[in-house]
Parts: sequence; C-alpha cells; structure tokens
Amino acid sequence: MGGAVLSLSLSMGSPGLAAEAVDVELVLAVDVSLSMSPTELEIQRDGYAAALTHDRVLQAIAEGFHGKIAVAYFEWAGSTSQHVVVPWTILASREDAERVAGLLTAKPPNSARRTSVSAALGFGGDLFAESPFQGMKRVIDISGDGPNNQGPPVDLIRDELVGQGITINGLPLMTNGGYTSAYDVKDLDRYYSDCVIGGPGAFMIPVNDWSQFPEAVRRKLVLELAGPLSGAWRAEAAERPPVVPAQAAPSYDCLIGEKIWRNRSWMFDSR
Repeated sequence: MGGAVLSLSLSMGSPGLAAEAVDVELVLAVDVSLSMSPTELEIQRDGYAAALTHDRVLQAIAEGFHGKIAVAYFEWAGSTSQHVVVPWTILASREDAERVAGLLTAKPPNSARRTSVSAALGFGGDLFAESPFQGMKRVIDISGDGPNNQGPPVDLIRDELVGQGITINGLPLMTNGGYTSAYDVKDLDRYYSDCVIGGPGAFMIPVNDWSQFPEAVRRKLVLELAGPLSGAWRAEAAERPPVVPAQAAPSYDCLIGEKIWRNRSWMFDSR
C-alpha cells in the first residue's frame, strides 16, 4: 500500500492545486489470484490495453462533457495484495490511451494468493480519496474469477462505497480455465450481481470464454463512459455479451466464498 501511495503522490503534482475536472474517474481492478494461469493473466492485460485504445472507447471519451476521463489500474488478490500498475492518468486522446496501453504491456503480471474482492473494492475506494481529479462520476470496474474468501464481507464494503456515491461494475470471469480450484462457484455471475456490483446504473458483463474477454472489456468501458445519446453507446448496446444490471433484492449467499474456504481449506491453500 505504501508503494501505491508513493506512486500516486508523484502523479498528483503540487499540493493546493484545484482538482482537474473529468467526466469519469475510473478505477480498473483486475484479479491476479493463483487460480489464473500466466496465459490468462496476459490475456487480461492485453485485453485492457486493446480496449482502451479501441475507436469506440476513444469516441465515448471524446463525446463526454469534458472530453476526458481519469483512469487508474491495479491488480489484486488477497487482503494485502494490491499493486498499482497505472496511477491516476488522464485519457483524452489516442496518444494518452497508447501510453497507458504501453504501461500495461511493459512487464508481465504477477500472481498472488487468495481472493479478497472486498479488499480490492476498499483499495479502489482509497484511490478515489487520493485522486487529483474531480469526476462527474466515480466508477470501480472489477474483474475476478471467484468469490471473496478473505477480508470483510464483500457486500458490506460494496454498500459503504455505494453510500459514498461510487458505482461498482463487474466482469465475472466464468472461464473454467487455468488451474482448477475447489473454491469456484458455478454461478459467479449471480454472485457478482447480488453481492459485488452496486450504485446508479451498475451492471456486469459475464465472460464465459477467454475469447470473449477483449470484446467484453471494450463494451463495458463504452457503457461506463458514454450515455445513451452517444453513437459509441448505441453501437455497443445491441451487441453481446449480455449486460446484467444489479439486483434490487439480493438473494445470493454473499458469504459463499468464505464458507467454501473454511470447509475445504484443509485440501490445499492456493487460492
């Protein structure tokens, strides 16, 4: 966490300056737990790099009121495993997007143990507190391939952030690839819908195969950054994969990951 704060502080400039206005402050929170293979981790990095430089995403940014957003990208696993790859950065042009894409592809990602969705959300909330920008909207975009199994209950942290005016959107990875795990849940999309996402207009896009990942990330970014009057938004709104809104009356057991971990941790301790 100390390294993250230092890297962020270097990007914030001199104290006392007025926050720069942007359309969206967007935190991209990406799962790198041990349940994913090195190939899958690379697919994630490459997918975000491709999406951020896609014409539709750049169009969605350009059509905003300010014509620019601020983005921060970090990778997460267990309660103490959060690594900022891209500190708060302005995206207002293709050159900006290509610069961020270069940071994402410069070094391979590292894996870490356990899965703390709640700690990742909390870390994302802290990034907003350190942001030198003032967004008309604040969004955490979190991807992951399993339920929370470490740290506070995820729905409690979700509710705290929503209470602060933050929207949480999800990208549940239902790929069943990489390393098999005794800690998976088959209906991860429902878990994300009921327990993870929340706030005004919150939604998720399930990924059922890694071949869908680049398209899902691109579409998710466009829908987060653009409004219904945007040409980019309309182009994405009619395409697959499906968008699933947050549930009004959650019914899923939001402690399922913790319960599975407690019941099966004697087998192996890798996730």
